[in-house]
This record gives sequence, structure tokens and C-alpha cells, in this order.
Amino acid sequence: MTESMLTSQIEFEDNALLPMLFGERDQHLDPIERRLGVTMVPRGNLVAISGTAAAVERAGLALTLLYDRLKRGLEVDNAEVDAVLRTLPSVTAENGPPIVREAETIRTRKRQISARSPAQSAYIRALREHNLVFGLGPAGTGKTYLAVAAAVDMLMTGQVQRIILSRPAVEAGERLGFLPGDLKDKVDPYLRPLYDALHDMLPGDQVIKRLGNGDIEVAPLAFMRGRTLSHAFVILDEAQNTTPVQMKMFLTRLGEGSRMVVTGDLSQIDLPRGTLSGLTDALDAIAGVEGIDIIRFGESDVVRHPLVMRIVGAYASRDRRRQGADSDPMAEP
Repeated sequence: MTESMLTSQIEFEDNALLPMLFGERDQHLDPIERRLGVTMVPRGNLVAISGTAAAVERAGLALTLLYDRLKRGLEVDNAEVDAVLRTLPSVTAENGPPIVREAETIRTRKRQISARSPAQSAYIRALREHNLVFGLGPAGTGKTYLAVAAAVDMLMTGQVQRIILSRPAVEAGERLGFLPGDLKDKVDPYLRPLYDALHDMLPGDQVIKRLGNGDIEVAPLAFMRGRTLSHAFVILDEAQNTTPVQMKMFLTRLGEGSRMVVTGDLSQIDLPRGTLSGLTDALDAIAGVEGIDIIRFGESDVVRHPLVMRIVGAYASRDRRRQGADSDPMAEP
């Protein structure tokens, strides 16, 4: 039996917000129409939505959630539209739509960043409440980006005196000496994602100034040895590529008044075959230690281009099939 079609209208109070809600040439409406199978026609401060009853209800909820973001002074872009559409399946009459609280929003000099998934909400809370946080999960879930945003926020508000961002330069290995330039030139390519995140949070001149005066330091993991990092927000990115010795060294750098965040993806270990990841080792060692929070992201938390989420899901499905075949005693050799 074919479900009957209907048309419903939503009215918005503030016309000034509608251009940002709809996007240039209605680009924010297009993905809602495609994903939910509806047709939306804006007329002044009204939007007519046509489709099945369930689809019309969900499309209306998506628009309402996006409009509420704009009313709170938050931005709406293509990634936010995708994030809202991904949260809709978990919205029921009992739990209602997800609400982003002020505590789940990070303000930086250039933009205001809010959680786009339940895991991101939990992560932002953990970054504010715990001295040591592990953020684990696939690429594109915001692990490092949100950590850098929280670090910039705490630096700007005087909660910490400096930011230290670090990564293991695993790919360099013995080849590091053959790269052109001085040591900074050799390791900077491995630290580029951290610089990119900083430039998203602060004006370019501020980034240069604070890198110059030491308020912000971006350095390879090897530079952490022998230091005590006090009154700092310290982030170790790509931690799956540390060895157990390196990870223990890093975790024991935590000094007075400091916060530490460790991010990594255990499915993307680039260490030589047979080498135990320091991240895997640390998670086993610190299980149950008070004052540490571990946030795990999944495929549904990917907030980059929608295709990235599908790519991550495809790899994860392939890996699960392989693991199942390896564990099946009846499988052919």
C-alpha cells in the first residue's frame, strides 16, 4: 500500500536568518530533500514541505534544529546540515531533538564551534572537566580539531599559559636526514594538520605571534623528553603511532595546572609490523585510573564530507568481514 503524500508549512519568525538557513541558492535545502525524499518550497518566511507524513515531520524537525542554531548565534553550513540529518534517526517523541548546551560550545577568536554528535558533546564536556582525555576513533570525527579549539579557548581565557601540540613523525624514520632544510623544515610537514587547525581558530597574525613568543608550540614527540609541562594545554595527535616507551614518556610530562589530550585511531597504525602501539598499551595500563576520561568515536560521528563517512564505513565493514573469516575455523585457507 502506497503511503499518502501531504504538504505542510513551517513559519519562521526572523526573516533575517532565512538566507543563512536556506544557504546560497537553497544549497542547505537540497540535501534535506534528497535524504528525506521531500520537496521544499520557500515563500517569504514560510516553507512548504511535501512528502510522506514521516518524511515531512523529519524535514520540518531538521529545519527547526538548524534555525534554532542560527537564533543562538551559531553558524549553519553544509557540514552542519549533514550532522543534523544524521542525528534525526535517534530523535523520538520520548527523547526529543538533541539540544546543544552552552557547555558543549567552544568559542575561539575566529568562530564558535558546537558539538555535532552525541560523542562530540561528551568529548567537549570531558575536555573541560578532566585533566587527561583520550579521544579515539576514525578520521573526520573532530578529535584533534575540538581539542585544539578547547586549547585555544583556555589560552584566550587565561586558564592555561601555553598550548603544546605534538605528533610522532613516524613516517620520517631513517629518511629524516635526507629531507632538505634544517630540523624544523624536516618535521613541519608531519605537523601541518595541527597548524591548519590553529589557523581555523585564530587570525593568522595571532598564530604567528604566539608561535614566535612561545605561547603556542608545535613540536614532534621526541622534543617532549625530559620536560615537565606545567600550566599548559598539551595535545598528542596520531598517538597510535607511538611506541609504549614514547607514550609513557609523554603521559608523565603532565605538570601542575595542565590539561592533556591524546587522540588516535587504532585502525590506522603505521608502526613497523609487530610493534605494539603505545596507545593500545596505554589504554590497557590506565584502565580505571581516576581523573582520566576516554571518549570513543564511531563511523556515525564523522563530520567531514558525507562521502568520508561512507568510506570509513566501507573500510570498517571490510575489516570486520576479514576478522570474521580469520576466526572461522571452517573458512578456506
